[in-house]
Amino acid sequence: MKKYLIVGLGNIGPEYVGTRHNIGFMIADALADSINASFSSCRYGDMAKGKVKNAELLILKPSTFMNLSGVAVRYWMNKEKLPLENLLILVDDLALPFGAIRLRSGGSDAGHNGLKNIASELGTQKYARLRFGIGQDFPRGGQIDYVLGKFPKDEMAQMPERIDIAVEAIKSYALSGLSFAMTHFNNK
Repeated sequence: MKKYLIVGLGNIGPEYVGTRHNIGFMIADALADSINASFSSCRYGDMAKGKVKNAELLILKPSTFMNLSGVAVRYWMNKEKLPLENLLILVDDLALPFGAIRLRSGGSDAGHNGLKNIASELGTQKYARLRFGIGQDFPRGGQIDYVLGKFPKDEMAQMPERIDIAVEAIKSYALSGLSFAMTHFNNK
């Protein structure tokens, strides 16, 4: 059985719940719910374990805060002896319109501190990621307030459908591979 580490990026603490920067945590929660897995406290975060057909999913929500996400990722990759191709990072993306989903096999961190730290800890940017669009409707200089802000009501109303698509994309990645998932879920 193939094992995958699925890491939702976000910040811990009640003040960050429901913020754009925590969409990775929201998707991780939905994924765990969909496979009847529950989170428990572990080293560097909360982990849920479950199966989708013949794939075992380790779903991690790091407790290291966004800027040190790579510490948790590297620890669990090493502990579980997982190859890089069995890692998927769930992350918010300013460059994509709200709710857009893009799976990628690698790429730059695009200024995202979580991705920057993961690349630094792993020594490469060649790891898969599912980017969830949060849009960029903020004034010049307002990026930090925007990403740490909550989703407006109209976007929250669309959120369950968008997150369900992200969850299906993750399952497709684990069962059929990244290329298949990219073909079937990018631009949905």
